[in-house]
Amino acid sequence: MAKTQDMSAMFKDVMGSFPVDTASMEDAFKTATSLNEKLSSVAIDAAEKSTEISSKWTKETLAKISDMSKAKSEPADYAKAMTDFASSYAEVTAEHMAAFAEVAKKVQMDTVELMMAAGKDMSEDASAAVKKATGDMTAAAKKAAAK
Repeated sequence: MAKTQDMSAMFKDVMGSFPVDTASMEDAFKTATSLNEKLSSVAIDAAEKSTEISSKWTKETLAKISDMSKAKSEPADYAKAMTDFASSYAEVTAEHMAAFAEVAKKVQMDTVELMMAAGKDMSEDASAAVKKATGDMTAAAKKAAAK
């Protein structure tokens, strides 16, 4: 009776002949973690600045509404107060929207800068990992061929 070859043992021997370097995976994980930390910092900074702009805008609007809602002696003064409020609110809106645009522009620039740096780091990590893996595979193949 013919003996069947144990395929799982054969695969185990083959896989054991090829070294696995987890350092490259650890480096890739560290690079990704570092990128996530920096991106989170950019997002948190943008949220803080946006909150400050919104808060300032709200305070200015409430102050202007307070001025507008005060009792007037002449009916025409109410129309003037409303016109003044609308005019100043339009100016304030333009200023605050420009501030929001600056925050968004900074987030975009910082994100592009981080992504380019991360792409360079990941490319270097991948290149080093491939180079090391190629060397390890070549050595393992030579070792296997010698047996």
